[in-house]
Amino acid sequence: MSVNLLQYYLYCCLLAMLGVIVFVRVSVSVKVFLLTLAVVVYLALFLHVYAPRSDCYVKQLYGGNSTPGVLKEPKIMSGIWLVIFYLISLILVRQDELGSRTEFLLEKCFNKETEEMETTKNVNRLLLQNLLPEHVTDFFIGKDIQNQDLYSKSCECVCVMFASVPHFFKEFYNESSVNNDGLECLRFLNEIISDFDELLNKPKFSNVEKIKTIGSTYMAAAGLIKPAKTEERQACDMSNSHVRSMLDFAIALMGRLENINMHSFNNFKLRIGINHGPVIAGVIGAHKPQYDIWGNTVNVASRMDSTGVLDKIQLSLPSKRHPGDGRRSLQLTD
Repeated sequence: MSVNLLQYYLYCCLLAMLGVIVFVRVSVSVKVFLLTLAVVVYLALFLHVYAPRSDCYVKQLYGGNSTPGVLKEPKIMSGIWLVIFYLISLILVRQDELGSRTEFLLEKCFNKETEEMETTKNVNRLLLQNLLPEHVTDFFIGKDIQNQDLYSKSCECVCVMFASVPHFFKEFYNESSVNNDGLECLRFLNEIISDFDELLNKPKFSNVEKIKTIGSTYMAAAGLIKPAKTEERQACDMSNSHVRSMLDFAIALMGRLENINMHSFNNFKLRIGINHGPVIAGVIGAHKPQYDIWGNTVNVASRMDSTGVLDKIQLSLPSKRHPGDGRRSLQLTD
C-alpha cells in the first residue's frame, strides 16, 4: 500500500465526517454516532487491515535495520489526524446544535410576538369600530395622525334620526334605595339602548350608523358610509334610499321597545324625528375622539323630535326654496 493510497483513504474519511457535520440534518446524538462509527471503521482499516502493508512500505523506505519515529509512521499519523478531526467535528456539531436551538427559539419568540401584535391590532381595531364607523376606522388605523389633522367629510344625502323616550327620566328614573340610587334605572336604559344597537347588525340596516346617545335620546344617520358626490345629489334625492332605510329602522325601534315593554310591564313610547339633507361628518378630540355630524339637517331633525308626538314618526317635507328647513311635517303611525 503506497502513501498516496493511504492519503486517499484518509481524505475519504475526512470528507465523510465533514459531510455528516454540514449536510446531515439530524439530532446531535445521531451525528455523534455517525462520526464515531466513521472513526472506528477507518482506524480499524489503518491499524489492523492495512498495517502489514504499511510496515512493509516503511521497511522498504528506511531499510530493515532502522526504525522511524512515531511521527513518521503513516498509519499512526493517519489515526492521529482522524482523532483530531473527530474532536473538532464534535465541537462543530455542538455549536451547530446550539445555533439551531437558538434560531428555533428566536423564531418561536418572533412568531409569538407577531401573533400578539396581530391580536393587539385586532383588539384596537375592534375598540375603534365600537367608537367610530368602520370607514373612519380605516382612516386612522396604521397611520400616524397628528392632533391638528382633522378628519371631516361633506355628505350631500344623509338621513338623520332622533328617537327619544321623553318620560324615562321624568317619570321612571328615581334615585331611591329601592332602585339602588338609580342604578337599576340606568341598567334598564342600557338594556333599551343595547337592544336598539342589535338592530344595526341586520343586513337591511347596514347603511345606518349610530352617532351617539344623549340621555334617553338615540341618534342615528343613514348615508354616511358612502357619501354622495355633488353630481350624484339629484339621483340620490330621487331614490330616497336612505330615507326608506331610516324609516324601516325607526319602525323596528318601535317594535323592539314594545317587546321590552311587554317583558318589563312598562309603557314607554318613542318619539321620533327624521330629516334628510347635507351634513358635515368628522372626528373631534385627540385622547377620546368622537365621531359626530353637524349642519342644519341635524338641527331640523332634533326639532322634529322635540316637537313630535309620542308613538309617531315626524318627518320634514323640504320645500323647493328651502330644502330641509322643516317647515312642513308628516306624522306616521307605527
